[in-house]
Amino acid sequence: MGGVLIGFAIIGFVIFVGWLLARLGVVNQDGRLVLNKTSFFAASPALLFTVLAEADVRLLFSGVLAVAALGFLGVFVVYAVVARIWFTKDPARIALAGTASGYSNVNNIGLPVAIYVIGDAQFVGPMLLLQLLVLAPLLLASLDIMTAGRASLVGILTQPFRNPMLIGGALGAIVSALDIQVPQPVLAPLEILGGAAVPLMLLAFGISLRGDRPLQPGTGRKEIALAVALKSLVLPAFVFVLARFVFQLDDQLVYACTIMGALPTAQNIYQYALRYDRATVISRDIVLLTTVLSLPVMLVIAALLKP
Repeated sequence: MGGVLIGFAIIGFVIFVGWLLARLGVVNQDGRLVLNKTSFFAASPALLFTVLAEADVRLLFSGVLAVAALGFLGVFVVYAVVARIWFTKDPARIALAGTASGYSNVNNIGLPVAIYVIGDAQFVGPMLLLQLLVLAPLLLASLDIMTAGRASLVGILTQPFRNPMLIGGALGAIVSALDIQVPQPVLAPLEILGGAAVPLMLLAFGISLRGDRPLQPGTGRKEIALAVALKSLVLPAFVFVLARFVFQLDDQLVYACTIMGALPTAQNIYQYALRYDRATVISRDIVLLTTVLSLPVMLVIAALLKP
């Protein structure tokens, strides 16, 4: 338990430094974008390549991936049914908030959590592949249909393969699967570059926390509350049941699946909402509130399940 608290303290301190820099006016939201782009296009792909190149490729296509997929599907269906009956008939709004109920922040928070809380960065691999190869294209395709031709079919289908993090992760997985030994002169600079990924992500995330107050009247508070409850509470419990009793994974994998299930909603959902001009405030508030709740939920999970 002490190691978990230290891990969260490390993550929290770097996030706090980012928030403090924004609070003091040292950096603004443009600075956050620079940090995000540097991490997204350079440091994170290098980190994922070096991690997955040495990972057990069987983990990428194991019960961990199935647990993540079924967990997402379960909470999405619950949200869609409840929202359609009681809250709204707007399909794009339901699609965005329903996806937000299960689409996790693997990039900004998942990697640091996997490294410092679970103790192994390779656990981001299955969820990364699921979200970038399957869930994101499906959501974009659905929104494209609902909002009448905002993007081409070719653009939707090729979008995952233009994602540098996916490219880095996929190349690493191929190296692992083929048991290729990467020469040290090639690996060393990638390890140095990858070492910058987590600090850059956490600083950028801390900067982003300085923003508007959530849950303003008339913003769809009931929809937000439902999505936040599903993401922060129901999804971790559901994936625990799947991992422990359905797939009967070992204790370390059950712990990893449950922790990863407790990750907050990814900021990608807010970006998609802005792009299609649907459910923007709802998406923003879900991201923010699940981020705040994720820490205490993960601490409880760690106290109960850490091997």
